[in-house]
Amino acid sequence: MTQNILRLDASARHADSASRAFADAVLAEVPGASIARRDLADGVPQITGAYTSGTFKAADDRSPEEAEALALSDALFAELKAADTLVIATATYNFNIPSSLKAWIDQVTRAGLAFRYTETGPEGLLTGKRALVLRASAGTPTGADNDFATPYLRFVLGFIGITDVTFLDVPAELDAGKVAAAARLLAPAIAA
Repeated sequence: MTQNILRLDASARHADSASRAFADAVLAEVPGASIARRDLADGVPQITGAYTSGTFKAADDRSPEEAEALALSDALFAELKAADTLVIATATYNFNIPSSLKAWIDQVTRAGLAFRYTETGPEGLLTGKRALVLRASAGTPTGADNDFATPYLRFVLGFIGITDVTFLDVPAELDAGKVAAAARLLAPAIAA
């Protein structure tokens, strides 16, 4: 069975991005996978009032403005739903995730699609998926007191049902040996 991977690139840098280079190396080691790629640095709109009001209505009851506001959200959610594995290649800015990644999260975290409310509280609906977060940072290692990205991503992914989440700090120096060694370690976790 073909593994479906959704790769999100959240670094604002296209050239010389450590997280992008590391994700390239890791995913090159997963032969036969179907990889959909979404470059968040190209822009993901912030949610709007039309988006918010539209989420509370059936599709047929939405105004044209609400339908337009939710069209991208529907497409982004469909990409996520189709994936077996989510790979997030991200930088850390000011101790947290880039605003483009937060905008993507806001677009896909919709009641009735990604989660639902039950008598016992919210329940994630995207179960059975895994996530691999490749996080580049210039001095904020995963788990440090000033690392707000890791706990936020772990929580929000768990909230929508993705509880199998692995975080990996992108090495500071991306020489070929380190990239290849890390890719060999990660590839079995993705392809399993």
